Amino acid sequence: MYDQYYGLKGRPFQLTPDPHFYFESATHRKAMSYLGYGLAQGEGFIVITGDIGAGKTTLVGHLMNNIDPNRLTAAKLVSTAVSGEALLQLIAEQFGLDWEGLGKAELLSFIEQFLREEARAGRRTLLIVDEGQNLPVAALEELRMLSNFQLGGHSLLQIFLLGQPEFRATLFQSATLEQLRQRVIATHHLDPMEPEEVEPYILHRLGKVGWSGNPTFAPDAISLLYQHSDGVPRRLNVLVSRVLLLGALEKLGRITGAHVRAVVAEMSADGGFNQPAAAAPSPAPVARPEPELVLTTRAPEAASAEKLSWPPAPEAAPIAPGPNVAALEARIAALEAQISDHDEVLRRVLDLLIEWVERDPAGAPQMNNWAA
Repeated sequence: MYDQYYGLKGRPFQLTPDPHFYFESATHRKAMSYLGYGLAQGEGFIVITGDIGAGKTTLVGHLMNNIDPNRLTAAKLVSTAVSGEALLQLIAEQFGLDWEGLGKAELLSFIEQFLREEARAGRRTLLIVDEGQNLPVAALEELRMLSNFQLGGHSLLQIFLLGQPEFRATLFQSATLEQLRQRVIATHHLDPMEPEEVEPYILHRLGKVGWSGNPTFAPDAISLLYQHSDGVPRRLNVLVSRVLLLGALEKLGRITGAHVRAVVAEMSADGGFNQPAAAAPSPAPVARPEPELVLTTRAPEAASAEKLSWPPAPEAAPIAPGPNVAALEARIAALEAQISDHDEVLRRVLDLLIEWVERDPAGAPQMNNWAA
């Protein structure tokens, strides 16, 4: 195995998600900002989507490693296509509750009682639901019902929903999920890594297992690794593992573009490696606007609040009946301009949050104390 040849203490590019190897790319940093904001709010839904292998599970694992378990009770559920009642049973089981023999009404009451006991003990409760795209609408409605539980005007349960891109479309286009949409306080789609992030990603994972500089990677090798993985972490892990295996077999101290090409050709011939689709974009904006995002920050001397409509409903531009290419192009241009404005607003808000943390560390939600 290449780990033995190169003196590594483990397998840095294994396919099983491991938060120990978490790498903070730009898109993961933004996602962590949303998750941290959500934990600070202590209510509602946070939705994180991403393509297969984008790092959603590793992201949440990293989050769980940075919260205080004495102040937050968390359960993670990898969903399957289950009914609403079956989902409630799975949730009860993940929280360690004995639900056997309970009907749906009794089960809901049992879960609510558990959440109340956690709140009275000074602990908040978080439910993480992975593979959300597999959940039917009825199961999502049960999650919304759980989010209604309150004690003293405070929500008893916060929910993170993770899923593939189609989950976002389902969530924001289904006519029956309007009430759930109103409880979503932030969403983010995990994009692939940028070309300049590939080499730091590889060296970061190697460094976690005692890499001492052998092997090194030529610039053309890094470029080809990005090209053939499209910047998707799991695809990159598969490819780098095979490249390092070749390096161990041929006793290489430096990986070049020629070695990457040889591995890609071999994997393609074996049918175990498909070329990435050209320029796979992030999910297209959905037709319905997502709910209002309310950000509240507290300085030592006062509290202030900002409201952002995310995204604001575009103004209706009337289009004459029949084909009207010019009007459609104008409408698209206006929407693109609004999206650009939304991104700028979001960047300003995140900058404000960062400045707040730097200015008032004691009053801000810290990474290692989000559950406070």
